[in-house]
Amino acid sequence: MTSLAPPLAARKPSGRVIPGFGISLGFTIFYLALIVLIPLSAVFLKTFTMTWEAFWSAVTSDRVMASYRLSFGASLIAAFINVIFGGIVAWVLVRYTFPGKRIIDALVDLPFALPTAVAGITLTALYSHNGLIGEQLAKIGIKVAFTPLGVLIALTFIGLPFVVRTVQPVLEEAERELEEAAASLGASPLQTFWRVVLPTVTPALLTGFALAFARATGEYGSVIFIAGNLPMVSEITPLFIITKLEQYDYAGATAIAVVMLIISFILLLTINLLQAWTRKRAGKK
Repeated sequence: MTSLAPPLAARKPSGRVIPGFGISLGFTIFYLALIVLIPLSAVFLKTFTMTWEAFWSAVTSDRVMASYRLSFGASLIAAFINVIFGGIVAWVLVRYTFPGKRIIDALVDLPFALPTAVAGITLTALYSHNGLIGEQLAKIGIKVAFTPLGVLIALTFIGLPFVVRTVQPVLEEAERELEEAAASLGASPLQTFWRVVLPTVTPALLTGFALAFARATGEYGSVIFIAGNLPMVSEITPLFIITKLEQYDYAGATAIAVVMLIISFILLLTINLLQAWTRKRAGKK
């Protein structure tokens, strides 16, 4: 008997591992709407219950403006620091073999696993004036705990894994033959890094920067302990939102949240556009 089924080689793959496109797309939109769009919409709707004067007064008071400068400024600086040193950590973990490598690789993920409150208490204990590190820094006139510097350290701590884990797989897949070819043509190590390695990892660095920045802007638990929450000095914006909620001023809390959301969205959109431009430029070379 002759089989009527086409040979395996002649069959076209359907591309459907899960039920069709319509069902999958519908579930995707429903899930995103339930988890992302509806909560964000509720924030805006609650804010619209305020008059413009009340909204402006809530989001532009002196203490709130100081908290914006601290939260976004420290987040940007922390993300930039993590891009530099996180990139170095990723390079060492990928390109070198040494005793204890797996332990160091596991320690990178510690900020992911560690509860934020525990991280905040630990950092405060280390960097307070009588702490193991803070006591030594105090001798040379550097105060960390309960200052903006303490906030910066906490945000750098929680943002490091985002850069390392974003850059690490890119370095693992990078073609080392290009580096060897550049070296054989007489390029110095610095030239090889600048012209071959850096263009390859730049999109990943920008992605890590965006993730670390986004994580830092909304961080609360690991910051409030080491910040000390001194008015006009070390108060972060998420603290104001929590304070407003505790006072049952839901409209005021959502007003500040809307400002944070808009500023974060603009900064992340700028970073994504820069990342797309970098990839497009790298593709033309």
